[in-house]
Amino acid sequence: MTDGTDFFDIVRTTRSMRRLKPDPVPDALIRQILEAGVSAANGGNTQKWRFMVIKDTAKKKAVQVWYKKAFDEVVGPRYANSAPPPGVTGDGYKRQHTAVEYLTEHYHEAPVWIVACLEDGPNPNRSAGASIYPAVQNMLLAIRALGLGSTLTTRHLQFEKETEAALGLPPGVHSYAILPIGYPMGKFGPVGRGTLADIVFGDTYGETWPPVAGA
Repeated sequence: MTDGTDFFDIVRTTRSMRRLKPDPVPDALIRQILEAGVSAANGGNTQKWRFMVIKDTAKKKAVQVWYKKAFDEVVGPRYANSAPPPGVTGDGYKRQHTAVEYLTEHYHEAPVWIVACLEDGPNPNRSAGASIYPAVQNMLLAIRALGLGSTLTTRHLQFEKETEAALGLPPGVHSYAILPIGYPMGKFGPVGRGTLADIVFGDTYGETWPPVAGA
């Protein structure tokens, strides 16, 4: 298929869209995205996920303050001192950094946020994410399929207590990601990644799986 709706085309072109237009997103599209999310697998089919659809500018601004603080103190310096990741050129990495800066300043302007949460109690364990991140990925693919843009953000968790208070989450409920959603300013295209030969091993860790050698 060449119309942009083929599953593998969507997977390979679901770029992080950090520059979003302020134009309203119809609730009908947000509903489709949420329905894609709850079609995902989750531990024991317990369905402890909860999703907040945030349009309140004041609430978004309250989170953005901490989101920017995390950029200023951690993320910005890390970008400035890191080499480009596999599959990304130096110029591409600079463009990515610029887009991250843009999102940092305009985070609250995305017309809709979906906050992915879990009712996971006071002390969630390492496996808890398995019950929410599949839903998040389903939503990202649905967002791309609908011609919208987003990116998976977790930076607010560096100030988890403050941002979850700003979101109004009750005890025993934690946020795992925020998806800022809007119509993208940029274009979809192939994602930049390293080769399978560098990251796929066979029976022995560190030894390339033969079918991807040289790929």
